[in-house]
Amino acid sequence: MRSAQGFVLPLLFAGLLCSGLLGNVYGQDAGTTPDKVATAPNVPSAPVTAPTAEEKKDEAPAPAPDWKNDTGDTSWMLVSSALVLLMTIPGLALFYSGLVRRKNVMGTMMQSFALTAIVSICWYLFAYSLAFHEGGFWGGLDWACLKGVDADKADPYGYAGTIPHQLFMVYQLMFAIITPALICGAYAERMKFSSMCVFSIAWLALVYCPVAHWVWGQGGFLRTCFDGDNLVPTTKYAALDFAGGTVVHITSGVSALVCALFLGKRVGFPNEPMKPHNLTYSFIGACLLWVGWFGFNAGSAVGASPLAVTAFVGTHMATAAAAISWVIAEWLHHGKPTVLGGISGAVAGLVAITPASGFVSPGAGIIIGLIAGVVCYLAVAKLKEALGYDDSLDAFGVHCVGGVTGALLTGVFAQKALNAGGADGVLAGNSAQMTNQIVAVGISLGYAAVGTAILLFIINAIMGVRVSKDEEVEGLDLSQHGENGYNLT
Repeated sequence: MRSAQGFVLPLLFAGLLCSGLLGNVYGQDAGTTPDKVATAPNVPSAPVTAPTAEEKKDEAPAPAPDWKNDTGDTSWMLVSSALVLLMTIPGLALFYSGLVRRKNVMGTMMQSFALTAIVSICWYLFAYSLAFHEGGFWGGLDWACLKGVDADKADPYGYAGTIPHQLFMVYQLMFAIITPALICGAYAERMKFSSMCVFSIAWLALVYCPVAHWVWGQGGFLRTCFDGDNLVPTTKYAALDFAGGTVVHITSGVSALVCALFLGKRVGFPNEPMKPHNLTYSFIGACLLWVGWFGFNAGSAVGASPLAVTAFVGTHMATAAAAISWVIAEWLHHGKPTVLGGISGAVAGLVAITPASGFVSPGAGIIIGLIAGVVCYLAVAKLKEALGYDDSLDAFGVHCVGGVTGALLTGVFAQKALNAGGADGVLAGNSAQMTNQIVAVGISLGYAAVGTAILLFIINAIMGVRVSKDEEVEGLDLSQHGENGYNLT
C-alpha cells in the first residue's frame, strides 16, 4: 500500500503550479514589441505597421545592418553554436550511453561522435546548400563546398542580417548534427555501425534537408514569411517553428519509430531486464542538454536581442515545468519519483518548447511544459507498452510526441506582440494558425516516415541494417568496435 506522502506531495506540487498560472498567460504587454526582431529563416522580420505611400516618400532609406561591427550578435551566435554542439557531444552521447546496457556503452557514444564528424563534412559538401539556398523541393547546389558562404559577407536572403553568412551556416550545422543523432535512441543496441553511417547520410540529404528547406529556407512552402507592405503571409500554410519542432524533433522522432519497427525488437525484449547501466551518465548528459538548449532556442533569435531573452526564459520555464509534471505523473502511477523520470521530463519540456520559444510568454511556456511532461510520460509508459514496439531509448515517445505537442500548442499560445515576425495563435484570435500548424505537423510526419522506410528497405537490401544475433548478444562495443567501455579486470 502506498504511503500518504506518495499522493499528497505530487498533488501539492500540482496545486502550487496551477495557482501560479491562474493569471494571464500573456506575460508581456500586448502593446510592446521587442526593438529587435529576429531575421532567422524561421522568424523573418516584419514591420509592425505598414507605412503609407506618403510616409514612404518622405522617410529616409533605412540604413543597412552594420553586421561587421555588431560584435554582440556575432559573439552570441558563436557561443550559441558551441552550446548546440555541446548538446550532441558530450550531452546526447552521455544521455543515451547511460541508458543502454554496459556492453553497448561505447557503441552508443560512438554513434553521436561519428555523426558529429560525418554530418559536418556533408554539410560543407552539399547539405547546407540543399537546405538553405533558394529553391523548391531542395535549395540547389549553388552553395556546395560553401561557395559564396563567406565569413566577411552577410547572407543574401536576410536569414541573419547582423552576423556573417558563414556563422549562420555553422550554427545551422549544429542542428543538422543532432537531428539524425536523436534517431540513434530507437535502434540502440542492434544496428550495424556501417549501416548507421550510410543511413544517416542518406537521411540527412533526403529527409532533413527538404523539411528544413520547406520550413526555414528561401522559397520554402511552409516558411513563415511576410509581405512587408501588406503584412500577410507569402505562403499559404505559414507554420511557426522557431527552433525546430517540426524540422528536428518530429522528423527524427517519427523516423525513430520507423527504425524501431523495421529492425524489430532486441534479443530478449521484453522478457529480459534491459535497465540503464549508468544513470549517472544519463543525468550528466541531460543537464548538458538543458544548458546547451539555450543555444538551440535562444540562439534561434540570431542575435543578442530581447527576442533571445524571450526564448531563453520560456525555454527554462517550460523545461522546469515538464520535469515536475513528468515526476508527478510517475509518482502517482508508481508511487516513487525517479531521477530517470525527472531528466526524461526535462528533455520532453525542451522538445515541446522548441517550436514555441520565440513566440510565447513565460507563463504560456510553463503550461506547454506541464502538458508535455504528462503527454510524453503517457506515451512512454502506456502507449509503448500497449503497442509493443521496442524503441530502445524512447526517441519516439519524447521527441516525436513532444514535438507534435509543442508545435500544436504554438498555434494556441503564439503572440505577434512578442515577435513581429511571427503570428497570433488561437487565444489571440487567429484560429487559422492552428490549421497551418496541423498541416506542417502532418507533412513532417508523413514525409519523414515514408522517406525513412524507403531508405531502410534499400540499405537493408544492399548491406543489411541489423547486427547478427551473436553480435547483439556479445554487444556492439566488441562486435562493432573491438573494445570495451570498462576494463573491470
